[in-house]
Amino acid sequence: MKLRFIAIFFCVLLVYSGISFYIGWNGWLFLSALFNWENAGWYALTTAIIAYAYIIGRAAYRTPLRPVAELFKLIGSYWFAVLEYAVLILPAANLLSFLLKTAGAGTSIYVVGVGSIAILLMAVLLVRGSWNAWSPIIRTYRVQVPKPAGQMRKLRIAMASDLHLGTIVGNKHLERLLSKVEQIKPDLILLPGDILDDDIEPFLRKNMSAVLGRLKAPLGVYAVTGNHEYIGGKVPEFIAAMDAIGIRVLMDETALIADSFYVIGRKDKASAGFGGNGRMPIRDLIAPLDQSRPLILLDHQPSDIAKAAESGIDISVSGHTHRGQMMPNHLITRKLFELDWGYLKKGPLHAIVSSGFGTWGPPVRIGSRSEVIQIEVDFVGA
Repeated sequence: MKLRFIAIFFCVLLVYSGISFYIGWNGWLFLSALFNWENAGWYALTTAIIAYAYIIGRAAYRTPLRPVAELFKLIGSYWFAVLEYAVLILPAANLLSFLLKTAGAGTSIYVVGVGSIAILLMAVLLVRGSWNAWSPIIRTYRVQVPKPAGQMRKLRIAMASDLHLGTIVGNKHLERLLSKVEQIKPDLILLPGDILDDDIEPFLRKNMSAVLGRLKAPLGVYAVTGNHEYIGGKVPEFIAAMDAIGIRVLMDETALIADSFYVIGRKDKASAGFGGNGRMPIRDLIAPLDQSRPLILLDHQPSDIAKAAESGIDISVSGHTHRGQMMPNHLITRKLFELDWGYLKKGPLHAIVSSGFGTWGPPVRIGSRSEVIQIEVDFVGA
């Protein structure tokens, strides 16, 4: 198993290095033509450092060079976005350059002109993508649940998934979350997983819990684990940190709220692959409950929507997909999940999947937005 992992890692690294070289080679053709450079030594070294910046940052993170390591991780994260869009832009640019050269155009046209357009397009994508990532919006859904909820007739929920708090997404973005939630004025706050971006260390060191703990709602704040909490390997420490700020993490657990409705929280699907005991089926989880009351499910990955509908869940909230985060990745998530973003009515179930509040990898969103979900619930039961 270990040898297989090493083989896969080196294959991925080889492909990554090849694409990075391809980008660097195109960059050198452009700069050498524009500035008449002849020695590629410093350019090659700089490009290599940028291309491997994320790996360097990860390797140096636990050393006294941590501030520099965090900068390298940020640079490397943006490079991942450059990598993805360069694969789409550069082949077209190379083909256009070849056709112009064949037609007799000068170097200033087929190298500098085409290269300038490619760079401008990349810059627009990165700038707009960064704005989409750091400028959250409130997206509202209105649903009716045909069940009585005690004396409660309406419920307003604020939901934010995939915060990915760590070295890139931190307190500044958390303040934006607080601002959006304050605008919503929710009765209940739900956080369906990936609150952490793998490692709990920056969350604790930067005292993000002090900001996150300011999330308050009359009926409480509830969360579940996502796959990234398990990747980080510190789930007990994460749960303890959440408990300390008044956020209850439901681990295949349920909570009866105001004697009116249930909030049901599932462990993430990834729990079985990280030394855990897996998770309970939805039917088993809700079997002891009074199912005449409304049932609201937190499930990080929207992989069990059909089972939730079959089990009689009224509202499910999920994240995980980021809606691909950077198009055209959404074409992949759309194939993987019945609902990769937005709203779906399936039998009695109102399923809602968020594109997330934070980002994983590049702090860039193209074709998706950082969002906080507002859910207006009407209980219309007798």
